[in-house]
Amino acid sequence: MKLEKWKYTAILLFGIGVSNIGEWIFLIALNLIVLDMTGSPLAVVALYILKPVATICTNSWSGSLIDRLNKRNLMIFLDIFRAVVIAILPAFSTVWLIYFCVFCINMASSIFEPTSMTYITKLIPIEQRKRFNSLRSLIDSGGFLIGPAIAGLLFIIGTPHFAIFINAIALFLSGLITLLMPNLEKNRIIHQEKFSLEALKKDWFAVLHFSHRNVSVMIIYFLFSSMMVMATAIDSLEAAFAKEVLGLTDGKYGFLVSIAGAGIVVGAIINAVSVKKISVALLIGAGSLFVSIGYIIYAFSGGYLVAAVGFFILSFSLAFANTGFYTFYQDNIPVEVMGRIGSVYGLAEAILIIVMTSVMGVAAQLISIQVVVIAGAFIMLVVTGLLFMYNLGSFRKFCSF
Repeated sequence: MKLEKWKYTAILLFGIGVSNIGEWIFLIALNLIVLDMTGSPLAVVALYILKPVATICTNSWSGSLIDRLNKRNLMIFLDIFRAVVIAILPAFSTVWLIYFCVFCINMASSIFEPTSMTYITKLIPIEQRKRFNSLRSLIDSGGFLIGPAIAGLLFIIGTPHFAIFINAIALFLSGLITLLMPNLEKNRIIHQEKFSLEALKKDWFAVLHFSHRNVSVMIIYFLFSSMMVMATAIDSLEAAFAKEVLGLTDGKYGFLVSIAGAGIVVGAIINAVSVKKISVALLIGAGSLFVSIGYIIYAFSGGYLVAAVGFFILSFSLAFANTGFYTFYQDNIPVEVMGRIGSVYGLAEAILIIVMTSVMGVAAQLISIQVVVIAGAFIMLVVTGLLFMYNLGSFRKFCSF
């Protein structure tokens, strides 16, 4: 039985790896296609705004569907749907039709993420979750390096449109791989409740009720999400910071990103080897705190070397923080409401990302990029400091729920 479980784990990790590499190929190819069509960097920035906007449009209702439908079948459908839309995307000659396709793809991805998290939680036994999440972190970090490298190779032998087709094939393959996974809800009787505003209200109330009864769990969830919001907002200024503050060339900036990739890989490898000896609380708390320390070093850097050290530390630590958070989430959120909770809180996170990214972008124009990045890094340090103390219990004694 144990061997069978690890067989399915290996298949699942392979599917995640294929999908992850495909996403990087798609992102890089799409950026080039839109830039070639419009000649406008702002048109490329709009692609990144579409993701949180799609999340806002989707997550208010998708959790209700996720918790009621068969998770494996829904994952297969979403993979194939995205593969088909991506395959037809190069046929469009106007940027607005491309935006529409990307919006649909992002909506499907917003549904897929909480669905896959729920399925993984049901599939992986509690005692194997930390190990699985550490291996998943390693797979994700490998995609960070391998994806852009494959994209570059595809651009040499073909075009960005050719790379888009390869991504469609990768997603279709991911769907076929999911077919090999066990149907965990095969014999489950799905409660057929009419999908209505009344049902949505009940589901939102269920999320609020769970949050009220599990305040400690949701505080950790909120603080970790807040860290990721600040990281996204700071990263939106990364290229401008590298070129205008650090004075880096495109080549040196690319190498700086590669150092971050190396940090993720090294962190993921060490994490996978040592994960059994480290508690979930320490993985989340210390991992997140060192992510913000890496951002602080990067924010105060005046040259390439210090920025590289900051990049390595933050990416190295992120492997531990993500493993801890995934395991914490799977252990503390019941699978019966996991889709709804992931969707509702994902909606809140998307709104915060749009707000913070916009605020920091405007502030960078009015003040200076480095001052804004430093301020953002300090906010993140405060958030992760609270997260660290709360996870280790030293802060919890001051709170009563």
